[in-house]
Amino acid sequence: MSILDQTVGHTALSLPGATRIFLTHHIDYGCNGHITLREAAQRAQLNPDMLASELEALPANETDPHDWQASSNSALIDHILTRYHDVHRQQLPELTRMARRVEQVHGEHDACPRGLADLLTAIHQEMESHMQKEEQILFPMLRGGLHSQAQGPITVMRHEHDDHATSLDQLMTLTNNICPPQGACNTWRALYTGLSEFRNDLMQHIHLENNLLFERVG
Repeated sequence: MSILDQTVGHTALSLPGATRIFLTHHIDYGCNGHITLREAAQRAQLNPDMLASELEALPANETDPHDWQASSNSALIDHILTRYHDVHRQQLPELTRMARRVEQVHGEHDACPRGLADLLTAIHQEMESHMQKEEQILFPMLRGGLHSQAQGPITVMRHEHDDHATSLDQLMTLTNNICPPQGACNTWRALYTGLSEFRNDLMQHIHLENNLLFERVG
């Protein structure tokens, strides 16, 4: 089978370094993990053979720091809680503060991401609600082996992940793909550095849940 016939999610899990290439080409490997690489390339307006060549060149020079496929559900949940839930709660208030500052100071600039602070506020509220549902309902079910009872909550979480992906698309549109204009001030550049980190973290967070944790108990 050609690599282009593999799903995005499978490739992200099995090929170290693939997620970096997906991020570079704006390929959503979390919520769209079920589609093939060929379809993902077409959606991103990429030459599928070019994408395949980039991915096939990875194994010789990439390493995977941790194989979460070999970890227990409990260990994976612990990782998600500390690496992503805790980190998002630190990231979003500061990003919102910087975004509001940039909008206040540079509101007349053509490239000013007007509306970004309000979008980040909404993302923060939605994600806090989402993470609490996982922490209080879904993850305890999975730790307890209550997989059949977890199917309803998992469906809800997948839908909310789709909402998060839509919010990330809006963020990319507002920020010219998180690219600060020439001459941007330190706060503006720091904001966009933080947004890029947040986007990467959230996509990896969704990927581990959708394509690994939820698939195990589906």
